[in-house]
Amino acid sequence: MLFDQYLKKAFSSKGNPRTDSKFKSVAKAFSWRILGTFDTIIISYFITGELKMAFSIGSIEVFSKIVLYYVHERIWERFTIKKEVNELERTDTVAA
Repeated sequence: MLFDQYLKKAFSSKGNPRTDSKFKSVAKAFSWRILGTFDTIIISYFITGELKMAFSIGSIEVFSKIVLYYVHERIWERFTIKKEVNELERTDTVAA
């Protein structure tokens, strides 16, 4: 129960309830990279036939793609907020 409340608080956005918190974006980036790195290692192994080379490739790309995903996620979040603001402005106007 306590852990559930901590996760709910950590993953909720303080400002807009429709946006993800930065912590949630970081958590999503890490979970996505674990899956993506596993995929990269498997593909690298099939291409090279060497397990050591596959793990080398996977270990290099994991760090760069965590950063890239976080930046990507925050950019998308910014566009989502602007779209919602524009939609609200359009509904406030009265048709003549």
